[in-house]
Amino acid sequence: MAATKGTGILKASARNRDTAFTCEERRAQGLEGLLPAAVETLEQQEARALAQLRAKPDDYEKYFFLAGLQRRNDTLFYRLLMGHTDEIMPLVYTPTVGKVCQLWSRSWRGPNGLYILPRHRGRIREVLDNWPEKDVRVIVLTDGERILGLGDQGANGMGIPVGKLSLYVACAGIDPRWTLPVTLDVGTENLEYREDPFYIGLRQPRLRGQEYDDFVEEFMRAASEKWPGVLIQFEDFANQNAFRLLEKFRHDSLCFNDDIQGTGSVALSGFLSALRVTGKPLKEQRILFLGAGEAATGIGAMLAAGMKDLGYDEATARSLCWFFDSKGLVVESRTDLNAHKTAWAQKGEFITSFEEVIRQLKPTAIIGASGQGGAFTPAVLAAMAEINERPIVFALSNPTSKAECSAEAAYEHTQGRVIFASGSPFPPVEWNGRMYVPGQGNNAYIFPGIGLGLLAAKAREVTDEMFFAAAKRLAELVEPSDLEIGRVYPPLSRIREVSLEIAIAVAEQTWKQGLADAERPADVRALIRALVWEPEYLNANP
Repeated sequence: MAATKGTGILKASARNRDTAFTCEERRAQGLEGLLPAAVETLEQQEARALAQLRAKPDDYEKYFFLAGLQRRNDTLFYRLLMGHTDEIMPLVYTPTVGKVCQLWSRSWRGPNGLYILPRHRGRIREVLDNWPEKDVRVIVLTDGERILGLGDQGANGMGIPVGKLSLYVACAGIDPRWTLPVTLDVGTENLEYREDPFYIGLRQPRLRGQEYDDFVEEFMRAASEKWPGVLIQFEDFANQNAFRLLEKFRHDSLCFNDDIQGTGSVALSGFLSALRVTGKPLKEQRILFLGAGEAATGIGAMLAAGMKDLGYDEATARSLCWFFDSKGLVVESRTDLNAHKTAWAQKGEFITSFEEVIRQLKPTAIIGASGQGGAFTPAVLAAMAEINERPIVFALSNPTSKAECSAEAAYEHTQGRVIFASGSPFPPVEWNGRMYVPGQGNNAYIFPGIGLGLLAAKAREVTDEMFFAAAKRLAELVEPSDLEIGRVYPPLSRIREVSLEIAIAVAEQTWKQGLADAERPADVRALIRALVWEPEYLNANP
């Protein structure tokens, strides 16, 4: 959005340079007197901002320092995030964003996305017109009902789209002006929030049924009409809506569900890396999931896709994946299963003890996507170590408090033999004189590169095959030196390189499936690089 002069420029985050404006620019743009004498480089500003960030007393204060910086100066914010990804990504997203969402209303400091309300029905397109940027290409959309492992956060869930989009920019170089966070505020079942005098959302039970479906459909139609080809990422919808909405819109809109497909892709990639350590092929695995919701079944679908890619039929592929939900093992004899669980029900005895399932089923891997902190108990971990020389344990629930086990517990109770990954970051673990660096199965490895590749190819549809291609490419980027220290993903310091490679793989898959509107160029890498935004100051002139 074009700025005018003086304070108008300083309030435009895409144009503001703060103390980097030259003396000539200050005079020409009416900035004299509004800035101190120093004329600084972006590098000097970055050093100061980093020192200010590190001086904050806790991660929550660090988050809001960064949020304020982003609101004031996009370029400096992303320069800081891209230059110190390992340190800052956990602050702008998991695990810190969980607490931020819980306190979102009490810390609210101004608009940072669009809140679409039921009273906007019939004129959602008109509301979208209020967004100042005219070239939106990526939307992250939530209704706040299942935020991380924290449950219904209502309008407070806006922290998730804001955080995810900052990773699109930092990891894949999506231009921040192309991004739009959206919360469909349809109410909340969280009585604590509805009774909180500071809650900023609708104080009513959630919209349900046909009214809800019509509301979402109007938004999807309005967004695609206003911004043709826009990519819409569903984020943190509850199970009863997530699967249904994905199936309803995936063939008509450019959309995907990160909790289902993104989580599945990043977990599959980590699993493929783990198999390089065990030396056993995918077809010899038996995977037991704790949880049977979006994330768990999404991972199962990706693992099954991997088996099919190797030439196995659907039934054989699915037979490797077993699920354990809040009531017990998901088996065919149960009559309480909904559709997305029924598809994964196995023949077998109904068992209500997770440890007992491990001892009877003898899985090679357990994958946690349950939101049940500490569910991988010492006994569970010890049982996995008894059965497997190198047990695979992925504790993927977020935030950290919801992780099924810590990295330290995983190494301790398997005598250091575990191949471990987690959803939230854990510090290095020393075991028996050896240092291990736990791998973080962060969806940021996948979705930014997916988005960049889809935009480059001008994709018409997002397919599971594209996520499978992304998973394979990510696994290929894990170096032997990473595996040696226990890491099944590349270090976050390489995330920009990783995202570029994934974007290329996804774009190629889009052309392969005949779903691209862009003509394939001779140099795909050059095409994608040309789209990448870098944190450099724009000309100060409006």
